[in-house]
Amino acid sequence: MTVIDISPSVMQFLLAFIVVAPLLGAVAALLPAPPGLKGRNPDQAVLRHGVTVTGAVLIAAIVLATGFDHDHPATMQATTDISWIPALDVRIHLGIDGISLPLLLLTALLTFLCALYSYFKPPAGPSPKAFTALVLVLESGTLATFAVLDLLLFFLAFEMVLIPMYFLIARWGGDQRRAAAWKFILYTLLGSVVMLLGLLLIGLRSGTFDMVALATDNGRGLTTSVQVIAVLAIGVGLAVKTPMWPLHSWLPDAHTAAPTVGSVLLAGVLLKMGTYGFVRILLPIAPDGMRTFAPYLAAFAVVGIVYGSLACLTLARKGAKGDLKRLIAYSSVGHMGFVLLGIATMTPTGVNGALFANIAHGLITGLLFFLVGAVKDRYGTADLDTLAGATGAALYGRAPRLGALLAFAAVASLGLPGLAGFWGEMLTLFGAYSPAEGLSRPAFRTFMAIGAFGTLLTAAYMLIVVRRVCMGEHLPYSELSPASTPADAPEPADAPDPSGAGPSATTAPRPAAPQPAPAATTPQLADLQTYEAATWTPLAALTVLAGLWPAVLLGLTDPAVQKLLAGGKS
Repeated sequence: MTVIDISPSVMQFLLAFIVVAPLLGAVAALLPAPPGLKGRNPDQAVLRHGVTVTGAVLIAAIVLATGFDHDHPATMQATTDISWIPALDVRIHLGIDGISLPLLLLTALLTFLCALYSYFKPPAGPSPKAFTALVLVLESGTLATFAVLDLLLFFLAFEMVLIPMYFLIARWGGDQRRAAAWKFILYTLLGSVVMLLGLLLIGLRSGTFDMVALATDNGRGLTTSVQVIAVLAIGVGLAVKTPMWPLHSWLPDAHTAAPTVGSVLLAGVLLKMGTYGFVRILLPIAPDGMRTFAPYLAAFAVVGIVYGSLACLTLARKGAKGDLKRLIAYSSVGHMGFVLLGIATMTPTGVNGALFANIAHGLITGLLFFLVGAVKDRYGTADLDTLAGATGAALYGRAPRLGALLAFAAVASLGLPGLAGFWGEMLTLFGAYSPAEGLSRPAFRTFMAIGAFGTLLTAAYMLIVVRRVCMGEHLPYSELSPASTPADAPEPADAPDPSGAGPSATTAPRPAAPQPAPAATTPQLADLQTYEAATWTPLAALTVLAGLWPAVLLGLTDPAVQKLLAGGKS
């Protein structure tokens, strides 16, 4: 069933347009604006150009989704297959199925929202021309990663996003931006070198780099030892990008230093590339190797869940001088741990949960980083102790709509039933309860219990954040200063007369106690702006929609996952 009947040739064009248009738009952004399109100034013109290009890509992605055959989501659609390097049998092979389509839509949506946000709130830093061009190159590389079906093209697209993100952090970031950018690029490049070796091993041993053919073969053309080596090499590169504990240490620094738009794209899109590689490459192409490493992957995943939550609890406590952006970054380590746990189960339930958690994390954490960036702009800091203050009139009292949206995003992140974050975590835990044949059931049930404990820790630190940032610190009455004593507090009763005579009419009245000066009115912050509401509402709405109607997403992913795990057989 398709919403709109679109011919295969048009579907091919749409997918190619989605991948190539941002790259062409990046080149155009560096050129002088044509007469009549300059607007008020060149900076505004180039930012409007970014909105136009990303908007066109989003519209094309939506049209592609409406033309997608939802009755056969396990079949590769909108495919293009052109020979590129005949000597190596490398082909320009593009296509989408129920696994890649949601990620394609998520990438197009988040990039458009980032461009729209940047148009109304231009980034502080060098020329917006370079900023817009880098965002568009980043979008092209990410979309290509989810659309290509050749191992070497996958690697090229996977690496294409590193340089734009490096410059976004290094040139438009905050404090310690250069050190954070170098740490990001070194970690990811070193992991990618190892991953390339594993991809070449698979391609050369099997005689093809075609991901569809390799998935259909289901590892039958590769010995177990080759699969184990390939999974180890490729898995390291993918784990760095995910990031998996203990290869995560670049992430908090990168998020803390990155501009708001950089943090949104890094958390909402780039982290998904690593987990997508596990599902698209390792599960179907090297199943025996994955089965060997699955218990270790699950163990690292649950350690990451608990570690990320404990780090967040440490940052959230009073007096820790924790940075709110850094806390959200550590929360991503825990949330991506659930994704890895689902993948490690090698079951349809677990893998579907992992894919659902991927999309939910992109929506919710993208919204959180937008909100944290807005709070930092208003306060001038993301320090939790400063944001909490000591008046009890934090965001709820100073910017109530902004505070309410932050509280909504926080409870969505902790997995509240009825919102998107709930289903991914629940399905991954169900998958761990009954892992694939050949995996230790007692071990995975232990991992399930640890992961479930991690959900409690997640709820704890998110509720602490809401209490402190949205409500502020409430001091005990005994610690209030005289100036904060209520003006209408009753006077203390007179002490009894020692003579027992009691008060008389001739007793001189006691002088009235001086009234404290009225406390200064808490200064108001700018509440939710129109452009902010336009940028963030789609993410909040989709978070609710996915939570209340999970079948929309699971109906796409489940048939494709079933086919992938069955060795290409529906």
